[in-house]
This record gives sequence, structure tokens and C-alpha cells, in this order.
Amino acid sequence: MTPVRMERIAIVAPEVTLRDALLVVANAGVVDVDRADDAMDTVVGGAVRRESAAAVAGWCPAEEKPGLAAELAEVGAGAVPLPVPRGVDPPSLLRSAGAVRRSFTPLVSTYGTVPYQDVDPTVLAGAAYVLMFGMMFGDAGQGLLLVVVAVLLRAGWPARLARWRSAWPFVLGAGAASTLFGVLYGEFFGPTGVVPVLWLDPLDDPVRLLGAGVAAGAVLLAAAYTVAIVNRWREGGTRLAVYASSGVAGAALFLGIAGIAGGLLLSADPLAVTGAVVAVMGLVLAGIGFAAASGGGAAGWVQAAVELFDIVIRTGSNLVSFARLAAFGLVHAAIGSVVWLGTTALAGRGGGTGIVAAVLLFLLGNVLAFSLEALVAAIQALRLEYYELFSRVFEIEGRPFRPWHGEAR
Repeated sequence: MTPVRMERIAIVAPEVTLRDALLVVANAGVVDVDRADDAMDTVVGGAVRRESAAAVAGWCPAEEKPGLAAELAEVGAGAVPLPVPRGVDPPSLLRSAGAVRRSFTPLVSTYGTVPYQDVDPTVLAGAAYVLMFGMMFGDAGQGLLLVVVAVLLRAGWPARLARWRSAWPFVLGAGAASTLFGVLYGEFFGPTGVVPVLWLDPLDDPVRLLGAGVAAGAVLLAAAYTVAIVNRWREGGTRLAVYASSGVAGAALFLGIAGIAGGLLLSADPLAVTGAVVAVMGLVLAGIGFAAASGGGAAGWVQAAVELFDIVIRTGSNLVSFARLAAFGLVHAAIGSVVWLGTTALAGRGGGTGIVAAVLLFLLGNVLAFSLEALVAAIQALRLEYYELFSRVFEIEGRPFRPWHGEAR
């Protein structure tokens, strides 16, 4: 899904009623006027005038135009369609329908503005984030606490957190993912034995967890390349989609490196050879793209060679970077294990003092683990989202849609 479709329009009215027409526009709040940062008097003064008519140009969501036109007609004005100026992209407005989409939107808008012609990655980005967070914060008990927090946010309690109410689907998704991985890891406020290990114990099988983290990263990178290829095609046509380092060329290099690694790991020579061929094809395509972008000639090819070396290093390091999904999952499991071992040791001493000390250690230890590890997992998931995924999906930045309200901002 792309950002909301925009239309280029002109607000046309008799000069004597232009201010009334602009008041309608300002109250409707659905037009990004070309001079949207200016006050009413400035916009009126900058209007284009022909005889007794005046016009102000801007952008309006296509779905809002009929309603705006009906309101303008009441004051003797109209919304006239205009051709899009060459080399000018419409402003971007992401769809806000649905609580889930609204809760994930800040994840994208904090990084930058989605270009108008690009795919809106909001839902996909949110799903990737909660998956990575859950893998690093895998504990069924602490995940359920996040679910409770989401329910409280949805209910608007406590009141001082009301401004975060719209984030409840985001918190719910993170809590559900953490609970799921906690069940898979056999973690419920640590290795308490409340839930059995359904997949692997992070501390007993760290190598397998490490491989799973890298594999999850490979899947996410493949998805990012898929979206990126579509974006490059929309931004510059087939040529950009094929030769861009985030297009087909980069995807081929990534798949080739993955094939080589898989072939060496599985001792499958045909897979490794196929991967090498695909990687070389990707390098050739990327090299052509780099050389063309640098202007060609000897200097251009030298620059292309440097950029090819850089893209190989970055592609490999980006994939390995997802090993942190396992690393921080191990840290979380280790902290939970230490707290549980201390709790059982104190409780084993017997007596009221030992039981009280065990309960206090268990509670304080889990509070510390919850607060510290949730923060770490949230930051690391954001880092992977922005540096490894969004850096491929986006190559240019759009301009946000800013509806004009008739006041200086």
C-alpha cells in the first residue's frame, strides 16, 4: 500500500471572496497550500490573480476533494484540478485508519517521511519490530506483564499515561511476541519450570539460537530487498530497480552470499557454486550502476570498485548484525537464570528469613530484568530496523503532508 493519493488543485474564487474561500480551506484542514507556513494575509497576498479571479495552489487527498469542493461551492469558489509540476513529488500522508496502523506509524515517521511513490511499510515494519523484540525479550511471564500494560493503556489507566493510549496495539504486539518466545524458550520469570521448553533453552543451546537469529535476519533482509526493489522501480523505473545497490543488484549479491554461506555450512558444493555465480552477477549489475552514477570513465570505475568493496562488506556485516537477536536473548536468559538460582538457594536454607529473602530477591531481580532488558531489547530492535532494514527500503526522503490552518507555524 502506498501513501494516500494526492491531487494537485487550485482554490479559485472571485478576488472579493478569496478570503472566505481560504477560511473554508483552513477549517477543513485537508489542503497543503504551497505557502502553508504563512499566515492568512500572506497567502491572500501571494495568490495568482487574473482580472477579478484569484487562485491559490496546493495538494489535497483525492478522497477529501469532493467534500472540500462542496464546501467551497457554498461561498462561490471551487477546487480546480491542476497537472502535477514536472520534477515535483506530492507530499506524503500515511493512512491512519485502524488502531494497529496508528500505533506503528511513529516507528516509520521517526526515521523519516516515506516518499510519495514508495510503499508504505508501516505494518510490515511494526511486525518486524515486535518479532525482533520478542526474540530478545523471550519470557512468558514478563511478556504477559507487557500484555497487561497494553490492556491498561487501552482502558486509559492510569490517567497520566493517557497520551500513550494509542500505543496499546504496539505494546500488545511486543508482549505477545515476548510471551511466545518465552514459551519456546521455557522461560517464565526465568527458568522456573512453570512452562516446559518447547524449542530450545538459550543457555543450553546458544549456537542453535545464534543460527536462528541470523536466519531470522536473512528473512527480514530478503523482505526489505523486495520492498526496496518495488520502491526503486517506482522512483526511477526498471533501470534504477535493476542496478541500484538496494535493488535487484543488491538483492542478488545478498542471495549469493547467503548461498555461499549455506553451501559451506551444509557442505553442499552445488549450493555454494550457485551462490557464487549469483553474487558475481549482483556485483556486475551494481558495478554498472555505480559507474554510471559516477559519470563513467577511469575515475568512475575506480570509484565503482571502491563502492563494490564497501557493499560486499556491508552486506555481510548487516546479516551478521542480526546475531544480536540471539546475543541479547542469551543475556536476558542469563539474568533470569541468575535470579532464579539465587532465589532457590535462599529458599533452600529454610526458615522464615530465607523464604522472605528469596521472595524479595525474586521480585527485585525480575523488576530489574524487566526494566533493563525491555529497554535494551527495544533499542536494539529499533537499531536493526533503522540501520539494516530501512536503510535499504528508503533511498530518498519525501515531504510530509501539512494541512494548512490559516496561521503561521
